[in-house]
Amino acid sequence: MADLNPALPFVHLKVHSAYSLLEGALPIGKLAKLAVGYNFPALAITDTNNLFGALEFSNKMWEQGVQPIIGVTTDVDFGDHREVRDIRLQRPGSNEPRAQPSGRVTLLAMNGDGYANLMRLSKCLYFEPAADEPAHVKISRLEEFSAGLIALTGGPDGPVDKALRDGQADTALGRIKTLEKIFGNRLYIELQRHGLATEQSVEPSLLDIAYSRSIPIVATNECYFAVPSDYDAHDALLCIAEGRFVVEDDRRRATPEHYIKSAAQMTALFADLPEAIANTLEIAQRCAFRPEGRKPILPRFIASDDSLSELENFRLEAAELKRQAKAGLQTRLDATGPSEGFNVEDYTKRLAYELDVITQMKFPGYFLIVADFIKWSKSNGIPVGPGRGSGAGSVVAWSLTITDLDPLRFGLLFERFLNPERVSMPDFDIDFCQDRRDEVIRYVQKKYGHDRVAQIITHGKLQARAVLRDVGRVLQMHYGQVDRLCKLVPNNPAKPVTLPEAIESEPKLREERDREPIVAHLLEISQKLEGLYRHASTHAAGMVIGDRPLDELVPLYRDPKSDMPVTQFNWKLVEAAGLVKFDFLGLKTLTVLQKAVK
Repeated sequence: MADLNPALPFVHLKVHSAYSLLEGALPIGKLAKLAVGYNFPALAITDTNNLFGALEFSNKMWEQGVQPIIGVTTDVDFGDHREVRDIRLQRPGSNEPRAQPSGRVTLLAMNGDGYANLMRLSKCLYFEPAADEPAHVKISRLEEFSAGLIALTGGPDGPVDKALRDGQADTALGRIKTLEKIFGNRLYIELQRHGLATEQSVEPSLLDIAYSRSIPIVATNECYFAVPSDYDAHDALLCIAEGRFVVEDDRRRATPEHYIKSAAQMTALFADLPEAIANTLEIAQRCAFRPEGRKPILPRFIASDDSLSELENFRLEAAELKRQAKAGLQTRLDATGPSEGFNVEDYTKRLAYELDVITQMKFPGYFLIVADFIKWSKSNGIPVGPGRGSGAGSVVAWSLTITDLDPLRFGLLFERFLNPERVSMPDFDIDFCQDRRDEVIRYVQKKYGHDRVAQIITHGKLQARAVLRDVGRVLQMHYGQVDRLCKLVPNNPAKPVTLPEAIESEPKLREERDREPIVAHLLEISQKLEGLYRHASTHAAGMVIGDRPLDELVPLYRDPKSDMPVTQFNWKLVEAAGLVKFDFLGLKTLTVLQKAVK
């Protein structure tokens, strides 16, 4: 754990990174720079209803000598709402009300058990509510998975503050008692001072509850952006999220105070409540944990007794790979013979060399898993591509029918695929018939377990043209004008051009900016929002297969369009977390070719 300097008595415990989609405007790299610049000893990430950035935040903060605190701000349903009489709030075809989250509670991981419970709760958020309900967890789940977690009452958006504002003092007290029962001395009553009337009206009641029940108080600042001058850009971001216009009054707004304040500013803001500041340091000292990367974890290919050790299982897989590869090579050579200029010995030498490298790097299981689902696909009439990328340079892959290209005939190098001097995971890009790709995925789920197979998330960004259109819309600029400006930004999908680059290289864009204040405003806001995450979706091909339920290794998410689990970490971070990526590419060309042959 990083040393926490008592001379800097404040730690931010309520920070929304850019992974709080269309809500936070703080990329994790920027957070790391701010933490170092302000000399923060520790910093918490508490994105709304997700752990998308947990591992990236942990790694980047640790590299900068800042203690990372991993948390989440999560919607909780206490189940204490009054009877719902409005039919619009009832589930279709039922008298039961739709779930109504009572408010947002902030949870911080104290240790490994706490982080494991954050991952479990993160899965509950997306897999347990009905399709027409917002992401949330029931209070019973919070109780079940509370070990190792510190809870903050959530501030103005929290269940306690909301009840107090609604004049429901008994409900507020009941919720406090529930949280006390669950968390004991790991519960803190959260106070925020952004200058909002909603905060000021409930603070006396929160203090009364805290002092009468001996619950510690803690000062937080809900951080959405870096400096006060980012307020207008963040306001536009909230409008993009809700499909509203900047000029509208009846919409969600932050304030210019929702930025990352220095320790001195926070200490001055809560000068009358020094214990609220001191408790931030206490919480940071209690959260002596960070998630770290793991070595690659592969499922066991051979369905053997779980009592076998890892070493025994590895030896079995290595022997099975050797057996299948030798038999497969013999089948290949019997069918086509050696390529011109080569003999059988050339093939057997190359096979032995590759098997030694694969075994030395401990990847026999990977080859067996890939070969298994490809063989199943081919035996079930599902077209599979002949092989692409560096994997086509492997004689072992050719022998196992993973690829259909003879590497020796085409002079392909195995070292481009696997190289002991540059240890990295092998990665076969495998093409399947687009119409039947899902059948292969279902086979893999059935073989290894539905809870051990998932797709990989991707996070769509606000690119140059897209952010101009989004910001232009919320500023109510004329569509034709915005469209004309967008077309002045060079379109290069392979290497997207940023707005500063476009402004630098395109004189007409600079002319428009200098001539019209609204265009200057558009470009200023757009440059601040460019690169932030806009939405979450699934990787076109990437899948992971684990050796245990995946929610024990990574947080999971559910795409509204699919029931299949999705990792909350992107492909780079999912590999850092120890999961091995398999590419199941759906290729329309294979579908067309099969139809043509038929």
